[in-house]
Amino acid sequence: MLHQSRIGVAITGCGSAAPVATLDNEGLSQVVETSDEWIRTRTGIQQRRLATPNESLKTIAAEAAHHALEMAGVAPADVDLIILATSTPDDLFGTASQIQAELGAVKAAAFDLTAACSGFVFGLVTAAQFIQTGTYRTVVLIGGDVLSRWTDWSDRRTCVLFGDGAGAVVMQADPEQNALLGFELCSDGSQNECLTLAFQPQSLELIEDITIGQGTFQPIAMNGQEVYRFAIKRVPEVIEKSLFRASLSVEQIDWLLLHQANQRILDAVAQRLGIPSHKVISNMAKYGNTSAASIPIALDEVVREGKVKPGDVIAASGFGAGLTWGAAIFRWGKS
Repeated sequence: MLHQSRIGVAITGCGSAAPVATLDNEGLSQVVETSDEWIRTRTGIQQRRLATPNESLKTIAAEAAHHALEMAGVAPADVDLIILATSTPDDLFGTASQIQAELGAVKAAAFDLTAACSGFVFGLVTAAQFIQTGTYRTVVLIGGDVLSRWTDWSDRRTCVLFGDGAGAVVMQADPEQNALLGFELCSDGSQNECLTLAFQPQSLELIEDITIGQGTFQPIAMNGQEVYRFAIKRVPEVIEKSLFRASLSVEQIDWLLLHQANQRILDAVAQRLGIPSHKVISNMAKYGNTSAASIPIALDEVVREGKVKPGDVIAASGFGAGLTWGAAIFRWGKS
């Protein structure tokens, strides 16, 4: 049990949602010069979900949050805070407040958090701080992205990778346990150019001597080899540091849950850590890389399939644009 003066965190519910439209590799080969074999052997991806013009991040994310609240047995009116980890908001001023209204979480504060594919892990740690300091008792954390909006569908190096979706967890104050056992968060802006979704300004002269830059964001650009090298080096390191903070060994991990970027990255990280393949959670074949959504979508699937059970220890790690990376060691459910 925790000391009486300390407040712990329990992760009590999860949920996920994705658009109905499914584009498999054969279909993608009609869009760009590629093939099912080329994509599968290099990434492990077989299909991805894509949002239609009538679907929004708000609706997908709210659905995922609703499922998580339902599992946790929490009413929307009892939620204190909503954190949306995303790089693709419906509105650059933020989408979390729209989700708050959609859910009917009338008492909740809401804000967006951007850390790209590391967003869910960064959000998990952020949410835990609000609970552990006693500020809030119930937090809904959502990871959601609609990357199809910003994918260059003529670039076969990147367009084969990305999909749309959302996943969510409910985190609650718990005097008996602390589910967040250890974590480590990292950033290196000197490598930012390896993976970008950058704003491209165009000069607009307002009056003489005053010119501003207006424009739009450019499609996702990525140096795949550099991102691969970065991931297989930094992710094992950050997981080991998080395990040290949690006073746990690799052998005590029940599940390895990585950002679903590329199956080769998952395999390489597991091998470097000495984690057997049966402990590695992977669902990228069905969804592709959904950025901040990938970890909570995969978690929701294995929880609902009964593979992950209350008390199981999960080592989760997100990594991607920024560059950012981080890991969190947490215990699922109420043990």
